[in-house]
Amino acid sequence: MAYFVAKHSIVRTIWGKADTVLFIFAGAAAEFALNKAVDWLYFTGRLPADPLARLFSTVEYSRKILYSTQADAERAIDTIAAIHGAVEAKRGMAIPDWAYRDVLFLLIDYSIRAFEVLERPLTTVEKEEIFDVFARVGRRMGIVGLPATYTEWLPVRQQHLATDLEYSRFTADLYQQYRKHLGPFRYWLLRHGQRLVVPATVRDLLQLGTTSWVRPVVPVYRRTQQLALGRWMKASMLPAAHRAQIQALDDEPTSALAY
Repeated sequence: MAYFVAKHSIVRTIWGKADTVLFIFAGAAAEFALNKAVDWLYFTGRLPADPLARLFSTVEYSRKILYSTQADAERAIDTIAAIHGAVEAKRGMAIPDWAYRDVLFLLIDYSIRAFEVLERPLTTVEKEEIFDVFARVGRRMGIVGLPATYTEWLPVRQQHLATDLEYSRFTADLYQQYRKHLGPFRYWLLRHGQRLVVPATVRDLLQLGTTSWVRPVVPVYRRTQQLALGRWMKASMLPAAHRAQIQALDDEPTSALAY
């Protein structure tokens, strides 16, 4: 049976652990808030109403694609494209091509950054594999202007960071929603985690700073992540309502999306 991503792929290793997925989650939360096209997420009302649920939805779609057969993954990708098409029709305008690329690019970048923060440096071959997987998702969605290789992607990613991000009223409101839904301590934890994983451009726009108490804790966490202390730390990162979803991130998805 052909899978969209090979069973022993580094991509499955990265997206198969709650630890790395939560750091991808943190980075995406930061960059989503700064993207100049974030008004599209406000148009549907889902992101400001429940940002945690919206981001978990993105994570769950991504994981189910990465663990599905080729045919099921393609159906899932087609469903995502159709959902976006329906939103475009409702608003009467198209989501910019660069905005589609931005979301795809942040999934590539934070997959790499999160794993390297928590585990080890990735090889160039592994980074190329990560790029290739998400580029295939993008091509199936019909996203135009995608670089052909990881090496070509690097300067394009930097260009997108320089031109497509800004601190806006949507940024301020979304961070207020993060604080509201997370509570003061978890919000503080989120910002410290973001300091470790986001690019300098994102860190500067959000005034996150560079010093994080999480950094010296990471080696300790690596050694305890399979123990009760590590599981407690992981469960404490998000409200109780999402703890089952966090635990599920350590399990391989058992089926593709229902249509």
